[in-house]
Amino acid sequence: MIYLETPKKFRGFVQQAHDVANEFLRANSRKYDLAEHSYPKELDLLASLIDGLNESGNSTGAGAAGVRVKGDKKKDEGVRNATNMASVLSVIEMCWGDVGLLLSMPRQGLGNSAIASVATDEQLERFKGTWASMAITEPSFGSDSAAIKTTAIKDGDHYILNGEKIFVTSGERSDSVVVWATLDKSLGRAAVKSFVVPKSLPGIRVERLEHKLGIRASDTAVIVLDNCRVPAENLLGSPEIDTSKGFAGAMATFDNTRPLVAGMAVGCARASLEVMRDLIEQAGLTIDYDRSPALQPHVVATFLQMEADWEAALLLTLEAAWMADNRQANSLQASMAKAKAGRSGNDITLKCVELAGSLGYSETEFLEKWARDSKILDIFEGTQQIQQLIVARRLLGLTSSQLK
Repeated sequence: MIYLETPKKFRGFVQQAHDVANEFLRANSRKYDLAEHSYPKELDLLASLIDGLNESGNSTGAGAAGVRVKGDKKKDEGVRNATNMASVLSVIEMCWGDVGLLLSMPRQGLGNSAIASVATDEQLERFKGTWASMAITEPSFGSDSAAIKTTAIKDGDHYILNGEKIFVTSGERSDSVVVWATLDKSLGRAAVKSFVVPKSLPGIRVERLEHKLGIRASDTAVIVLDNCRVPAENLLGSPEIDTSKGFAGAMATFDNTRPLVAGMAVGCARASLEVMRDLIEQAGLTIDYDRSPALQPHVVATFLQMEADWEAALLLTLEAAWMADNRQANSLQASMAKAKAGRSGNDITLKCVELAGSLGYSETEFLEKWARDSKILDIFEGTQQIQQLIVARRLLGLTSSQLK
């Protein structure tokens, strides 16, 4: 059972995350939205504090760490809320502050989540402290990760990587990049593996930075790999190609990162709803939960509908995280959470802009910024359409070749 209240052991931690979001992120939100590609130096202190908590063992597992789902469930007694739940709750609070700045947090990139999800224990120790971005998308494809053309050819104790990756979040600022590449194109999806590629290696370069609609505080890069020699030990997980498992190994990363992105959408949408509530009350209207929305003013009825939609997204997100903490397969729930939160977050932030009128469209409030930021949360880590396709396949028991 999932309880609607925040778990008691996380309440202090969640309040701390909220305070950080308010004092560090939201306080600098407009500054770095206007100064695209400028490094948010204010985050260095915050990142150091998080590193200190991780080193001391006092961290609750928030951020990029703590999305590992391994072990024997039989050894656990009862149910638990652990690092996956803590990570999602932290992300929700931080994105209440600013999505772009959260994505700019040193050593908390999506590549770090990928490492935490599938790396061996030896790799976890070796890559400890790195700031890893994640490079999947290429010019020839968007959501179909199985269409990867970047190649990884074995050469002794190295792999030689060649290809081009686009839309790499924190691609310029990160220390390393988790690159998805194929070991053998003829073997299809099963041959896709991920590699940790330090940017200090010859043959990897940042080609350019993108100018974007939203999350402008976060840098988004094009990365080129030109005969980049990567140590074979940097291949995450097993180097064996198991065609019986298909794409399952690589896609397992998404089962852990998609709830985090859903949490980003939930946090951003909640920020918009809170401002909208204040504006409604300032207008002298009452939000009455005991009356039918049909009997209340249009703006109030719309707010109630948005709030219900938001709560559905929140609960799906928490369910996906809870299942991971309890070692339950959550691929379906992760995609459901990402699909619902991505779409609802975008709908809610845009509707708040509309309802707020000139305030929603100006820089007087953050509403216009949150609407811009929320759009990417319905796109990256798998678009809305891809998530619906995955959900349909899971529910109908069909393969990717049977339902395209």
